[in-house]
Amino acid sequence: DLQPKHSIPEDFGILFASQSTKPAVSRNHRLQSIRMPTGTETATVSEAMEDGAGKEEPQGVKSLVSFYSNYVWNRLAAFVPTDSNFLARVASIRPQRTRRRNVCLPLPLPSPPLASSPIKPHSSRVYDVLEDILEHSYNNLHSIQKNLLFWQSRAEGSDGQKLYFMLFERGPQAFIEGTAQLVRETLKDGYSTQQLALSASAFISERLAVLRTLRCALAAFLAEVYREVDKHGEELMKDPEKAFPSMLITIDSLFSHLEASIGHLHAMRETDSSVDGSYSLPLLFEKLPEVDQGSEWTDCEIIDAINVLYRNLEKLDSYLSLMVVKHQKPRKLTQHWIRYTCGAVGLSVCSIWVLRHSRLMGSSDIDNWIHEARDSVANFYVDHVEQPILSIRDDLFDTFRKRHKGVMEVEEVQLTANSLHRMLLAFSEQTKGEPFHENASDQKMLEIVMNRYEQELEHPVQNLVKGELARGLLIQVQKLKLDIETAMLELDQILKANEINFAILAALPAFGLSLLLLVLLRAWIKQDTRAEGRGRIARRHRRLLLIEVERSIMQYQDYLDHGMAPESQCMFGMVLYSLNRLCLAVEGHAMETGEWQLLRQDIVDLGKPSLTTDYKLKVTSRMERAYECLLPSTTRL
Repeated sequence: DLQPKHSIPEDFGILFASQSTKPAVSRNHRLQSIRMPTGTETATVSEAMEDGAGKEEPQGVKSLVSFYSNYVWNRLAAFVPTDSNFLARVASIRPQRTRRRNVCLPLPLPSPPLASSPIKPHSSRVYDVLEDILEHSYNNLHSIQKNLLFWQSRAEGSDGQKLYFMLFERGPQAFIEGTAQLVRETLKDGYSTQQLALSASAFISERLAVLRTLRCALAAFLAEVYREVDKHGEELMKDPEKAFPSMLITIDSLFSHLEASIGHLHAMRETDSSVDGSYSLPLLFEKLPEVDQGSEWTDCEIIDAINVLYRNLEKLDSYLSLMVVKHQKPRKLTQHWIRYTCGAVGLSVCSIWVLRHSRLMGSSDIDNWIHEARDSVANFYVDHVEQPILSIRDDLFDTFRKRHKGVMEVEEVQLTANSLHRMLLAFSEQTKGEPFHENASDQKMLEIVMNRYEQELEHPVQNLVKGELARGLLIQVQKLKLDIETAMLELDQILKANEINFAILAALPAFGLSLLLLVLLRAWIKQDTRAEGRGRIARRHRRLLLIEVERSIMQYQDYLDHGMAPESQCMFGMVLYSLNRLCLAVEGHAMETGEWQLLRQDIVDLGKPSLTTDYKLKVTSRMERAYECLLPSTTRL
């Protein structure tokens, strides 16, 4: 992150020097180096081609191709005019270099009036220089802040956590050295981890001290540059060329202050320091060439000053990169080397086991397992996906048209009921000696049957042969048959009505597997672990960024109230850093919801030094409850 991301632009001379002598001479010189006019020089080319034809064949082909390519290029270049204004126009319309966008917080410039003229190319370059300074500062601060937060979390841990870090999270070499030190102390003074805990505290404190110094100095530098841009905002909007030289002088003095703040860190290293390697040389920035303050700067002087500024930025990036690398947190591979080692050992064992069961060793176990797995997957698909879906389809479309025959039909039950009705009617007419109506109630006739059945049971043997006992028994059997058929018909209807439910139940395993895959795919698409995401975790990160901004503003005001100017300047730089991170996090989501213009203006207001703290706290409160991308989640994880 701290590697230099911008080289010195090559087209500053074209865009800033409209009529200067030095850049024009250099451009004409470059043109003449590629230009071949007609006349005498054309004859020279022909002679050279004739000479090349008489050389050896292998070299002659290469020479011929080279001569022809140079000849065509020079002939095309001969048509290009040598006017410097033409080159300036061509350079102004060429596509600008693309770069990774790490800055979202805009410059604190006043809003241009509606009737203002459009920004000229050289004015936009002035703003680009200032944005490059801020971008380098934001990137360096981000790298420092990440490593600083890591060491702060380790410093807040217990002695046991510090010992665990020193032994198991710094790599195999640190594990061997820490174990050897612990064994030596145990043999010397008995088992005690106090010395190792003190060593861990010193190890962490040394890195915290250097990173805090770097963060404070760089944040103060960022704050000063931002204040200067805010201070000269009106002048930069009206006449950037006139206001830019004074800005360059101020920024040069800020580089000198930054050099005085962090240039001495190489001398702070203790003799028994835990930092590997040697520190870099002192940080020495270049100074602007002396220019008469009362006279107006020429274009060449502005270009030289800009080149000095970019060289200083590159020196700052290189210096901070080296300092952060020496005090950075261990890499993920180093922190979890034990897990990776166990994983590598397990993978090796598995590889050996697979090799023993593979064809290379003459075994067909893996082939058999693959066939079994394929058959299992096919059976699972048929049983839990294909058949349930086909069953649901059939039940949805063929329920009332192509229903297969059930266990019991309504017609069969009706036949049994009609037979029972006729038996009851005949028995009742014979018993009572009078005719009954055709539609007489079965329940009433059944009471007559039961009463006669009770009388017949008084002499069961006699009535079984001569009486009506056998007939009553047959009627009751018929009634029992009707009840059974009715129950079976109802059960069949229940089963038919729940066939869809049974099919859905059979498809539940496949449905659960599909749902799990969809959840994983959604999490991968949304990338919910970052603040720029769309899910609940990303929303929580954005709200935490807003809280960090609010706390930084309050801390900045507290430093001002106590007259702590250096600390307040450092904290204002951290406010700007937090605002830039918040701006980057909410931009994409706010653009989709149409809130970006208002939200961007609120973020800019939070960074203005002229606004009061009370007003800024009201703005943060409004942002927290008004903008959708910063609202709390409706459901918890």
